[in-house]
Amino acid sequence: MNFDYSDDQKMLKDEARKFLAAKCPTSVVRGVLDDAARHYDEALWKGVAEQGWLGAAIPEAYGGLGLGHVELCALAEELGRACAPIPFASTVYFVAEALMLFGSEAQKRKWLPKIAAGEVIGAFATSEGPGAIGRVKTKATGGRVTGTKIPVTDGNIADLFVVLAEDGLYLVEGPVAADVLETLDPTRNAARVTFDNPGERLGSDDGASAMQAVLDRAAVLLAFEQLGGADKALEMAKAYALDRVAFGRQIGGYQAIKHKLADMYVKNEVARSNAYYGAWALGTGAAELPLAAATARVAASEAFWFASKENIQTHGGIGFTWEADPQLYYRRSRQLSLVAGAPAVWKERLVSQLETRNAA
Repeated sequence: MNFDYSDDQKMLKDEARKFLAAKCPTSVVRGVLDDAARHYDEALWKGVAEQGWLGAAIPEAYGGLGLGHVELCALAEELGRACAPIPFASTVYFVAEALMLFGSEAQKRKWLPKIAAGEVIGAFATSEGPGAIGRVKTKATGGRVTGTKIPVTDGNIADLFVVLAEDGLYLVEGPVAADVLETLDPTRNAARVTFDNPGERLGSDDGASAMQAVLDRAAVLLAFEQLGGADKALEMAKAYALDRVAFGRQIGGYQAIKHKLADMYVKNEVARSNAYYGAWALGTGAAELPLAAATARVAASEAFWFASKENIQTHGGIGFTWEADPQLYYRRSRQLSLVAGAPAVWKERLVSQLETRNAA
């Protein structure tokens, strides 16, 4: 079985890399980081929409390209590599996937074309703060959703929310009351969002199972974004190790640096293998998706965090400074590791899935 990209998918990936190299250098990321009034790069968001990436996995009948999830994984990898400061994950991995999974025909026809065209920014609102797992207080009564969610990634710029209430998922249209939160990665903002809005039920599944179905799909796509970031961090560390000279030789010639680079490479390749497994499960609708998603999520979170911090260490005295770029990837590694549940949660899910499979 070949788990690599096809030639067409590799071409899509290459073109995405060229586009992002031109439209999303680190100066664009820093532009959002350094300006508290900017929460994403509007020009890049428009450009990505014009490329059709927002609708890559959305069927043509709903205004998308209908390419498939593996192609979306390839795009996610390049977006992660570029550390793109746009609400792509919230809108595409979460809200669009929730609509495709549970939306009625009317809901799909109303919202998916807008998502594909970049006219709508989405947000997935499930968390109600630390210790609130399993105790959802948000209510949906009389066609109205009321409650507070924190943190909601891209919650202060979203037009459309998928909200977890006591009895299921609901589709809620903004505007809403949102307060921006201070986070480690301001290039992907988060907010406290208070809902008192009309809401439409999204599917008939109970809230916990519907939320987990969306999270499993998003976890695979996030794993590719994390993999792209981890690969870029390794490349940055390698380039600096070959360029920096200390005591008359390249620092890449020292054993300590060699070991750092080798360890980064190994973790990245483990993450890549598991991400490809997840892409296969997602693209084929395999029953193994929950196991594959948990495996990909755990491996990718570990790889990106490790690569981002070792990149800083390899850069030595300048690595932790504001002027150096490694910080951008460390910030993003922390943000992506929490956006769909912490690695500890996914490790528990992985163990649970393995126990279930072995007991069968």
